[in-house]
Amino acid sequence: MQIIRRSKFKTVPWKNGGGITHEVAKAKVGGQLLWRLSMAEVDSDGPFSLFHGLARILTVIDGEGMDLRDAAGAIAYPVPPLTPVHFSGDEPLHGTLRTGKCLDFNLIYDPQRFTGSVRVVSGAAHLLTDLSGGLFCVRGSLRLAKHELHQHDFAFVEKGEMIALATDTVALHVRLQEA
Repeated sequence: MQIIRRSKFKTVPWKNGGGITHEVAKAKVGGQLLWRLSMAEVDSDGPFSLFHGLARILTVIDGEGMDLRDAAGAIAYPVPPLTPVHFSGDEPLHGTLRTGKCLDFNLIYDPQRFTGSVRVVSGAAHLLTDLSGGLFCVRGSLRLAKHELHQHDFAFVEKGEMIALATDTVALHVRLQEA
């Protein structure tokens, strides 16, 4: 198990310069991004950064969500809170906030090398996990063996590890598997 506390995320500007993201973890080979987990602050409407050749899964974790619009201005992807939305990093999209600022969690990955998924896990439960991959605590707390995750902490977990969620916990289960 590897735990990455929110205080250890690396804050960097968006590729398009329109905001900031907090990198949780990433992997590169030869300067090419293989995958990245991040949390972005979206304060205003604007274009989404392009990630050519990569797939994206975006989940709004705070705020009322946004709509991703295509070049013609039509809604290509509605993004309500706590609903993972898949799209191509090649698509030129414009984000329109619904009622103000939001915070989102992103999985960006090379679909030629990996398959990726994000799903919401919530409520009080003790799980002998089939949740290998990553867990991102949106709110509440998670107990992983002798460790506890709090809001915006992340952990890479192995299959079979006991995970206990507090009653008010909402987390994202992130999977990234070699294709």
